[in-house]
Amino acid sequence: MNAPVLDHEAFVTRGKDGALRFDAAIEGMTCAACIGEIESALRGLPGLPHARVNYTNRRLALEWREESFDLAGAFERLRRMGYRLRPFQLAEGEQEEQEASKRLLRCLAVAAFAAMNIMLLSVSVWVGQVSDIDASTRDMFHGISGLIALPAAAFAGQPFFQSAFAALRGRRLNMDVPISLGVLLALGMSVFETLAHAEHAYFDSAIMLLTFLLLGRFLDAAMRRKTRAVAANLAALRAPIACRLSPDGVETVVPARQLRRGDRILVRPGERLPADGAIVSGASELDQSLITGETARRAVSRGDIAYAGSLNHDGALILTVEAAGGGTLLDEIERLLEKATAARSRYVRFADRVSQFYAPVVHIAALCAFVLWLLLGASIHDALVTAIAVLIVTCPCALALAVPAVQVVASGALFREGVLLNAADAIERFAEIDTVVFDKTGTLTLPHPQVVNGAEIDPQLFELAAGLARSSTHPLARAIAAGRPDAPMVAGATEEQGQGVRAPWEGEEARLGSPIYCGLETEAAALAPLDPDVSVVAFRHGDRRALFQLRQMLRPDAKEAISALLREGFRVIILSGDRPAAVAAIARSLDVADWRGGLKPADKVEQLEAMRGDGRKALMVGDGMNDAPALASAHASMSPVDAAHLTQAAADAVFLGERLSPVATTLKVSRRARRIMVANLALSVLYNAVAAPLAMLGLLTPLIAAAAMSGSSMLVTLNALRAGGAARVVSVAARADSEAKP
Repeated sequence: MNAPVLDHEAFVTRGKDGALRFDAAIEGMTCAACIGEIESALRGLPGLPHARVNYTNRRLALEWREESFDLAGAFERLRRMGYRLRPFQLAEGEQEEQEASKRLLRCLAVAAFAAMNIMLLSVSVWVGQVSDIDASTRDMFHGISGLIALPAAAFAGQPFFQSAFAALRGRRLNMDVPISLGVLLALGMSVFETLAHAEHAYFDSAIMLLTFLLLGRFLDAAMRRKTRAVAANLAALRAPIACRLSPDGVETVVPARQLRRGDRILVRPGERLPADGAIVSGASELDQSLITGETARRAVSRGDIAYAGSLNHDGALILTVEAAGGGTLLDEIERLLEKATAARSRYVRFADRVSQFYAPVVHIAALCAFVLWLLLGASIHDALVTAIAVLIVTCPCALALAVPAVQVVASGALFREGVLLNAADAIERFAEIDTVVFDKTGTLTLPHPQVVNGAEIDPQLFELAAGLARSSTHPLARAIAAGRPDAPMVAGATEEQGQGVRAPWEGEEARLGSPIYCGLETEAAALAPLDPDVSVVAFRHGDRRALFQLRQMLRPDAKEAISALLREGFRVIILSGDRPAAVAAIARSLDVADWRGGLKPADKVEQLEAMRGDGRKALMVGDGMNDAPALASAHASMSPVDAAHLTQAAADAVFLGERLSPVATTLKVSRRARRIMVANLALSVLYNAVAAPLAMLGLLTPLIAAAAMSGSSMLVTLNALRAGGAARVVSVAARADSEAKP
C-alpha cells in the first residue's frame, strides 16, 4: 500500500481571535537543542509569525492569520530535517481542567507565601503587646503586612471575587459573595486601623481565609481529577486520526471526527480503532480492557464487530464504520461517566436549596450582629469585627460540599470497578435495596453462546466448520468460529439467509447451518430431550458430519456473586422469559430458591409491582432489551454493557465486563456513600449550630472564624474520600475469592 496522505487542513482550528492554529506532535526530538533548530527552520516561512515547541510533551504550536500560509510546506521542511509530525489533540475539557487547576495552585502559592510572612509579623505584634513594643514599631509591622496582603489578596482572591461579581451581576447570591465580602471588609478595616494607629489589624485573617479556602478548593479539584483518572484513560484511548480508504484504495489521514457510517478505514498493528465498525478484511487480536473490562485479548476476523479505542495487536484490519462522531461505545461510556459526576441527586438538590437559602441568611445574621452590638454599646470597630467573624464563620461551604464530594468519589470508585451510573439519584436508591432480581439470558449467562461438545468433534472437522463459519454473521456461527480462531476462511462460501452457509471443499460441498439444511434433523431431534437448553448447529461434508451443541454459559463469577449477595442478607430472585426447565437448572446451580420461568415482560413488571406492594425495594438486573419495562419499573436497575444499545437502556447503571461482581460492589459502595452523605450533612449542620452563636457572641476573631470555616470544608471533603474505600475492599475480596477457586 502507498503511504497515507495527511489532510493537513482538516486539523486546522480557528480561535476566537480569528487566528488559525495547528498543534502537532513531533517525533524525532532527542534533546532540548532541537527546540531552537525547529523554531529557526519555521521562523523564516512567510506568513508564520508564531511557532513554539514544548519539549515536555513534544508539541509544536503553529499560529498564523494569513490564508496564504503553506502548512503542508512547513511539514515538508521539517520532514526533510528528519522530524515526523502528526496532529496533536488534547480534549478541550481536560485542557480547561488543567488550566483551572494550575490557576488554583498559583493562587494558593501566593496566598500561602503571603500568609506565612504576615503571620510572622502578626506573632511579633501579639508578643510585643504583652511586653514592650512601641506604637511606631507596631504600625510599621501592620504597614508591612498590608503591603504584602493587599496585592496578594488581589491576585489570590480572583476565583472568589470573579464568581461573586458574576453572581451579583446576575442578581443572585452564591457562596463566594459572603467570602468576598468578608475578605474585603477585613482588608478595608485593617487599612483603616493601620492608618489610625490602632492596636489591631486583620490582614492575617483575610489572607489565612483565602489560603484555607484555596487549599480546600484545590483538594476538591484534585479529588475530582483522581475520580476522572480512568475517564482520562478512556479519552486517551480515543484515536484522534484515522486512515480512510477511498473506493480505489487511496489512503488519506483525516480527523476521526470526520468519519461517517459506511466509510472504510485501515487500522494497522499497534494502532487504536478510531470508530466502531465491522471487520471486512484481516484477522488480529484486540485489547479491549479499558472498554469492556476484560483483560484477555479478543481474537477477531471478518464479520466481527470491533469498538473504538481497542488496541490492534497483530494484523492489519479493514473495517466498515458502523458508528463514529460521538456515537461509539467509547462515547457512550464517557457520556455516562460525565452524567454520573455532574448529576444532582436528592441529597445534592437538598443541600443546594439549603445553601441558596443560607446565603442571604449569612448576610442578615452578620448585619443583625453588627446592629445588636451597637445597641449594646459596643464601638463601631468591635461591632464590625463581630460582623466580619459571623460573615466568615457561617459561610455554607461545608454544607455545599457535603454531598457532591461524596457523590464524585463514589461514582469514580464505581467507575474504576466497571460500573457507570446513568441516573442522578442512583446511589441513594441502590443504598435502599433489599431484594435483587436477575434476568437469566444475557444477565446470569454470557450473551454469546459457546460450543460445549468441542472435545467430542474431530479436530479437522471442527477446523473446517470454523473456517466456513467465518463467512457467516449469525451469532451461532460466530461462536463456532471462536472455537477455532486460527482456522482459515473457506473460499467461495455462500450464505443462505435463515438456513446456513455452504462452500465447495476438496470436490464436495461443505454445509454449516440448521439440521434440516444439512440433512441431520433426525440426529438433532434425538439430542433435544437430553439437554433442552442446548442449541444445535449441524455440519456436513460428504459423508462426514457433526452436530455442534451450543449453550449460553453462566458468567464466570455468577455463583460467587449470588453467594455474596445472599450472605449480605439480600433476597435473590430469578425472573426469566426462558423455559421453566432451563430456569430451574440455572437456579439450582446458583442455590437460588426463588425463581420464575416463562414470563412475559408484563409478567416481570407485575412481579416487581407486587414486591413494591409488600414494601420491598428491588434491584432489577437485566439485559435492557425485552427487560426494559422491568428495568424502568424497579426501584433501581442495572444492565450489562453488552446488553442493548446504551442510548436505549432504561437502567440506572451499566456494568462492564463478563463478571457479576459489580452488582455487589455497587450495593456495598452505595450503602457506605449514603452513610457518609448523612454524616457530612450532620457535621455541617452541627458546625453551624455551634460556630454561629459563638461568633455572634463575639467569642471568635476573624482569624479563628476563617480557620474554623475552612477546616469544616476540608473535613467534609476528606471524609468523602472514604466513600471509595468500600469499592476497593469488595474488589480485593472478590479477586481473592476468585483466585481461591480451582
